[in-house]
Amino acid sequence: MPTPRRTFTPEEKARIVLDILKEEKSVSQIASEAGIHANVLNSWKNEPLRTCLNCLWVTERASQKRKKMRTADRRTLRRVGQAHLLNYRGSKKSGR
Repeated sequence: MPTPRRTFTPEEKARIVLDILKEEKSVSQIASEAGIHANVLNSWKNEPLRTCLNCLWVTERASQKRKKMRTADRRTLRRVGQAHLLNYRGSKKSGR
């Protein structure tokens, strides 16, 4: 039977991340002491940076621009897919 998943409070995560940022020990050493995989610790370390940077540049104008880009991307993918399908059907009819 698998062991239940451990949960960490934000305070525990912050303490561990601060240990990483002090650079007194390697991430793998801290991970083994805490019993956590090093990849998890790296994601904890990078998460605040990712979320804060995302908040800095997100504006209503930027989100509208992204929405327009997504719509244009969908149209392009649809056209490419249709062209591919037409080429595929054409090659089947001609016996290639």
